[in-house]
Amino acid sequence: MISTTSDISFLRFILLQLLVNIAKGASIFNVIEFGANPNGTTESTRPFLSAWASACASRVSSSIYVPEGRFLIGFAEFRGPCENSIRVQIDGTLVAPIDYNALGNSSYWLLFIQVNRITVVGGVIDANGAGFWACKTSGQNCTIGARSITFNWVNDGEISGLTSINSQLAHVVINSCNNVTVRNVNIVAPDLSPNTDGIHVQSSTNVTITNIIIKTGDDCISIGPGTRNLWMEKIQCGPGHGVSIGSLARDFIEDGVENVTLVNSNFSGSDNGLRIKTWARPSIGFVRNISYRNIVMNNVENPIIIDQNYCPNNQGCPLQSSGIKIDQVTYENIQGTSATQVAMAFDCSPTNPCVGIKLKDINLTYLDIKKAQSFCKNIGGTSGGVIVPDNCL
Repeated sequence: MISTTSDISFLRFILLQLLVNIAKGASIFNVIEFGANPNGTTESTRPFLSAWASACASRVSSSIYVPEGRFLIGFAEFRGPCENSIRVQIDGTLVAPIDYNALGNSSYWLLFIQVNRITVVGGVIDANGAGFWACKTSGQNCTIGARSITFNWVNDGEISGLTSINSQLAHVVINSCNNVTVRNVNIVAPDLSPNTDGIHVQSSTNVTITNIIIKTGDDCISIGPGTRNLWMEKIQCGPGHGVSIGSLARDFIEDGVENVTLVNSNFSGSDNGLRIKTWARPSIGFVRNISYRNIVMNNVENPIIIDQNYCPNNQGCPLQSSGIKIDQVTYENIQGTSATQVAMAFDCSPTNPCVGIKLKDINLTYLDIKKAQSFCKNIGGTSGGVIVPDNCL
């Protein structure tokens, strides 16, 4: 018989803990229990979406668990808003259909949209992009292709411990997001696979990208209009096309890029290093407050480049001048070897010259028998410390 207030309080506490534990147990949704098959050949998109629907409706924090095995997944849209935070724990491998047409013209493979507090952890995603690349390089009439994993309109999100291979297009896309972290991610595609950007960020604020290994066929990281407060650290890039701001000035009305930092990173055998690229078109856009510090280059083409006459394959070149205003870009402690004789190239707009460019402690060498060179056009700035190649500012 319960005779004291303390006894009643204790029992209430035990009951509350029991309910919490039950709730926690019920909030783990294993995709196998929804019908997913780990044999790699049975279509499992619907079971994944069913697991998502249950997790999204949970009023307590929930987890979607993908165990070991291979799960065949078509286009999957994981849409919010959801009742509480969700963690997607992947211990297995998600594979896209070998027939690239199966993803159609959706533009996405795995899409997380309008979700807050979402974390995707671990595992491998294999988009089987080879057939799509072959179609594109042969000049056939292909589908538009799919990005492997996309965060659209996500607040407080994270992708960690993931390996993405063979994406049809970009591997990871962060679009219109706030407070997103991408860390401890490996990205792999052949060096000739077209348009396979490693990570693309645009129209997003407060994004952190750290401890990433990227070997791909396009930009290791591409930074589009509307990106603000982007921090990148411990990036290993190559093969690939470097870390690129742009291309910008596709449109006249275009958001700017500002407060972007890349530190403590390595480039090896990449087609570019630190690149800012804009079309030679009128635009109200801008690039400002950019910082590159403590970067090592190993046999990199164009280690430092600003190109305001960007026109890939010399097709459809506007032959105008870029309206993008580039201001306050700092290069500090950039060391290593260049695969091109021009190791620093600043080809800025004649109507909007680059201003506030700062060089400090640059040492980029070419071949022993030839000296590395620099090129400057329509640029102003300052320098300090040892500058190799010769400073052209």
